[in-house]
Amino acid sequence: MIFKFLILSDEVDDFKRAIELDADATFLDFYKAILDCTGFSDKEMASFYLCNNKWRKKLEITLVEMDTYSDEDAHTMENTVLSDHLEDEKQKLMFVFDYLNERALYIELSEIIPGKNLESPVCTLSTGQAPVQIMEPEEVLPISVILDTEESLYGDESFNLDELDADGFEALDDLY
Repeated sequence: MIFKFLILSDEVDDFKRAIELDADATFLDFYKAILDCTGFSDKEMASFYLCNNKWRKKLEITLVEMDTYSDEDAHTMENTVLSDHLEDEKQKLMFVFDYLNERALYIELSEIIPGKNLESPVCTLSTGQAPVQIMEPEEVLPISVILDTEESLYGDESFNLDELDADGFEALDDLY
């Protein structure tokens, strides 16, 4: 079975990547495929987060084991298989690539292709430049500037997130 993922950025409007991987690949394989198609360095910490339909983080899958004293199982990219955690189309994930500034790529499992296998990941779509991987904290724009609004999103009932559309992610409008 093959998983096809669509990857978008909330920072770069024309950035879009599609990656196909075998369902039995690990998150480390997915991580390397993302680095290959974005030009990101492997010298920075990164994590995947499995998200609900409103982009709320649920399960973290880290590049290296972070907490050996927790009661919860640690999920590392090397030891976590995609098909063990992904089973439905439209499943949402985040790929946090800049921990200091909490910047991420937004990923959706756009298609599951049964009856086929892939030896290695393939980038099937690459448009636009990837966001800069590491920014200094003073370079990061507040969310109100990114969304071109002067209103705060936190607790602001008058803000209509339906106005935010990101080419193919209907649920990205529920991001915040």
